[in-house]
Amino acid sequence: MKFNSVLDNLKIYEAGKPIELVVREYGIDAKDIIKLASNENPRGCSPRVIEALKDEAKKANLYPDDSMYELKEGLANKFEVKSENIIVGAGSDQVINFALQAKANENTSILMARTTFAMYEIYGRQTGTKILKTPSHTHNLDELLEMYKANLDISVLFLCLPNNPLGECLDTKDVYEFLEKIDKDTLVVIDGAYQEYAKVKDKNKEINIKDMITKFSNVLYLGTFSKAYGLGGMRCGYGVASSKIIKTLHKLRSPFNITTLSLRAGIEALKDKEFVSTCIEENFKEMVRYEEFASQNGFDFIPSYTNFITLKYNDDKNSSDIAQKLLKKGIIVRDLGAYGMNAIRVTIGTPEQNTKFFQIYKSL
Repeated sequence: MKFNSVLDNLKIYEAGKPIELVVREYGIDAKDIIKLASNENPRGCSPRVIEALKDEAKKANLYPDDSMYELKEGLANKFEVKSENIIVGAGSDQVINFALQAKANENTSILMARTTFAMYEIYGRQTGTKILKTPSHTHNLDELLEMYKANLDISVLFLCLPNNPLGECLDTKDVYEFLEKIDKDTLVVIDGAYQEYAKVKDKNKEINIKDMITKFSNVLYLGTFSKAYGLGGMRCGYGVASSKIIKTLHKLRSPFNITTLSLRAGIEALKDKEFVSTCIEENFKEMVRYEEFASQNGFDFIPSYTNFITLKYNDDKNSSDIAQKLLKKGIIVRDLGAYGMNAIRVTIGTPEQNTKFFQIYKSL
């Protein structure tokens, strides 16, 4: 059987190993395994979400409110925009797919940093578009602008702020200066999956969503409930943009694209600001321990504005070997060898999980 040729060389996205798989492969008790590979919130989600879902589960036989009125209103109030500026997706990556389906095709190119969220490329290749990446692993605006000017067919440009899987983040003023130089027919997707963390650590990284989409009619901002809100398992994300962009993306959205439970979880999570603030505060306290650990043990790290940290090695160590040794000890991390980097990405866990990581790492 023949399939579309654009799929021939398309790589499958590899998610972080689930705990259940490590149990089967290595015979380790599930309670002794720590997953620090997928940037989930180790503190779970808001207690009010859990309580709400107990009641909402009784409605599992019913389709969710496809207008998503209450969730959109909550997001609109948070960002001081209108509901018509918002689209909800099954994770923000579904909105990425909408954007690429709307703008990219075999006659266009899309542009991104060399090392960034893999789904930009995966969804892009599904459209047959050409993939352009900068020489630098991290976001380099000079390189992006040079490549943009040299390729007149770029339809979509991605900025991941902060960047996954590396953790760095551009200053917002520099992003604004960059956007001024981009043609208004180019869709700029600004992925803010970790913005809740970045703006707490450094106000220079904070994006005012209302201001940005007002000044730049070609910007689509992405957010998610999977990180700071602790709802990775609920698959609930969103896009914020001009009503024209959002109206177009809605043409690609299937009805009931998130579940009844996901919808309720997002609504309740938005209301618990204290939970999110506590998670972020504890995250950065624990991140300092990783920075100190790296310095004390002779390897480098990328300063992170997220809930994870990238640990970089010299030639005397191999990231794939380290990741595999940790896995055999029940610690799941992300090896960045596939990105051409001798590094691992580690989610910042709870104090207890991090202590165990340090202890096991030193025993390798």
